[in-house]
Amino acid sequence: MGRRPKPSRPPGKERNASVSESPRLFLSPPWIGREERAAVKAAFDSGYVAPCGPQVDAFEQAIARQAGRRHAVAVSSGTAALDLILAHLGVDAHWTVVSPTLTFVATVGPAWHRGAKIVFVDSDATGTMDCALLEKALADVKDPARTLVIGVDLYGACCDYGRIGRLCRRAGATFVLDSAEAVGSACRGRPAGSAGLAAIYSFNGNKIVTTSGGGAILTDSKALADHARKLAQQSREPVPWYEHKEVGYNYRMSNLLAAVGLAQLDKLPRILAKRAENAAFYARHLPGRLLPTGNHWLSVALFDSPEAARELGARFAAANIETRPVWKPLHLQPVFAHAPVYGGEVAESFFRRGLCLPSGTGLTARDRTRIRRVLDSFLQDRADATA
Repeated sequence: MGRRPKPSRPPGKERNASVSESPRLFLSPPWIGREERAAVKAAFDSGYVAPCGPQVDAFEQAIARQAGRRHAVAVSSGTAALDLILAHLGVDAHWTVVSPTLTFVATVGPAWHRGAKIVFVDSDATGTMDCALLEKALADVKDPARTLVIGVDLYGACCDYGRIGRLCRRAGATFVLDSAEAVGSACRGRPAGSAGLAAIYSFNGNKIVTTSGGGAILTDSKALADHARKLAQQSREPVPWYEHKEVGYNYRMSNLLAAVGLAQLDKLPRILAKRAENAAFYARHLPGRLLPTGNHWLSVALFDSPEAARELGARFAAANIETRPVWKPLHLQPVFAHAPVYGGEVAESFFRRGLCLPSGTGLTARDRTRIRRVLDSFLQDRADATA
């Protein structure tokens, strides 16, 4: 008896099967290897596995040098770092916190939890905070002494440190930096995170430098650094028994994770060079479409229409390649629906037309070939449609 013939596959099935078998290309995975394993083993073998130890001390010194600051406090996340700065300042419901709207929610999360009034400011053509609109927002503030401006280094591109600082000094407001995405960037020759009362870095798994999870406060203020370090360790007083004059937090960084960070910092020049190669690759294939990104943490392209950005994102997804839309402006988030915003149209346009492209340090030539094929097909189809 003859074999029953196999059912025919739907058109394109073979192609889809091969695509699904392609390894996933992530947006910005960590670049770790034997150096980090050796560093963690050395820390583990030393017995210092708690949130204290020589690796934490060395990491704080190294990251302070990187930022051009006198002090660094290593903590469990960039969000924790911001929260400690706000705790030191005494931010509460009587304060106003001014932030760009085009940023991740963690920029204003600690302020929201403390009950502060949050005011959003639109972006300029670089994607960072529009200083002309910031000036208007500060002019409307009723209590400058209890006003905090958080500048954000977007996708690694530094905001205008000099102008924001001058506006804050003139208004009597406090200026801090969210440089979570900007380790290794520079603003007119100054390291990212070197301006304001304090700045924060993030060492999340997707950042330029990772400790798996972690962050740091960077500051020239010994008073702030000492207070933040104390708050991060449950505000224990320096006596043999447990005594507390204020309630603190459990925000310190593990010595094991600090060891990872030290190994990553040793590799930072190579990391930055590889990210720059990624950006140059995209600049060749998408000329004139990339946002400035400083350290090239993520390469971000802006398209002529929201439909084009969505279509390219869908094509990458079909090829098992991760992309992401640009940050959704915070004034569009349901939780901040009633927050005042100065402008907003530029950030909204970036959100609709922008796409974050795969930018991992470990991208190979083969990976770029996969990406290029998707880009070439997309660009050719768009050209044919308009011909």
